[in-house]
Amino acid sequence: MKIDLTHTTSSRINAALMDARRASGSTAAGMVLTLVIVTDEGSAYDALKAANDASREHPSRTLAVIKRAGRSPRARAETRLDAEILVGSDAGSGETVVLRMHGELAAHAQSVVLPLLLPDAPVVVWWPENAPLHPANDPLGALAQRRITDAVTAESPVGQLAQRAASYTPGDTDLAWTRITGWRSMLAAALDQRPTAITGAVVEGESYNPSVELLGLWLTNRLRVPVERIVTGGPGITAVRLRTKEGEIVLDRPDGLMGTLSMPGSPDRMVALKRRDTAELIAEELRRLDPDDIYATAVRTPVDRLREPQPEEPAAPSADAVPAEVAAPARVTAKLPAAEPADTAPADTAPAEAEPPTKKATAKKAAPRKRSAS
Repeated sequence: MKIDLTHTTSSRINAALMDARRASGSTAAGMVLTLVIVTDEGSAYDALKAANDASREHPSRTLAVIKRAGRSPRARAETRLDAEILVGSDAGSGETVVLRMHGELAAHAQSVVLPLLLPDAPVVVWWPENAPLHPANDPLGALAQRRITDAVTAESPVGQLAQRAASYTPGDTDLAWTRITGWRSMLAAALDQRPTAITGAVVEGESYNPSVELLGLWLTNRLRVPVERIVTGGPGITAVRLRTKEGEIVLDRPDGLMGTLSMPGSPDRMVALKRRDTAELIAEELRRLDPDDIYATAVRTPVDRLREPQPEEPAAPSADAVPAEVAAPARVTAKLPAAEPADTAPADTAPAEAEPPTKKATAKKAAPRKRSAS
């Protein structure tokens, strides 16, 4: 069922929702939360589709806030609220209200959203794009228990992590962190099966991907070892290598679908590490509404700690190094600082091998002198 309302108010929207619920034969709301999506016309379709798919696991009232302030003075002077109500199969397992705010009303979106929130139900605000610098201080973010952003959509995704660390408030989270849940689970399970001391780690993935950086920061905090960052052609995260005295524990996913877990003394195993869509990520975030302390610790770690080994890497010809990193990221580990002692070993052993002939030569020369003396 679809209902269009123009030049409307929040009270009329609530009345229309009640009438639509009665018409569908459901008198009770049956919603577990209110999901507020702050987006624009260009991203509204994809965001609403993801929210509707996630509502099958978490029935919720979805409020899509689309601000249309207007470019001309006449358009900005016209204050109007238009609403599109979707109930039934068009809204998944919940209710969807698309709110288009024109003119100065766009600057006071919280006054329209507040009467439409479900009573005694948690509120989650999601910015698919153009998230505010401080989500908790945003008028809409102040209404929510959880605030979801996505650093991937920023112009500088890695730089966005520094902004998220500076403005973090309990309840904040980012979909870049949600994307590495499978990687964190697999690595933790591997170390549970084979407890060993980790001496270092390497994270390989495409550039400008905040999920790669967050995974490296998480390993830095949990393992307390230096973590190196290697850029590959992707997609996303391609491999994680944990260095131990027995060998490397490698979780490799070159195609974005299936991963291979390799451990010293054990056969390789195939694991499911498919890249998930936005609906699955939102559904995972809606499962827990308490603050994510592990995310807070990881995002607050300076990203520069992952770049410490880079200045020590030997400069290689650009024509050969780039294809090697993209086609076979495992070869790049041979160029890391950990492999430099292997290059200096022959220089140290050469003098040691040359010393015995010198001593033998002096012994032969000393023998004739003893005979002449005798």
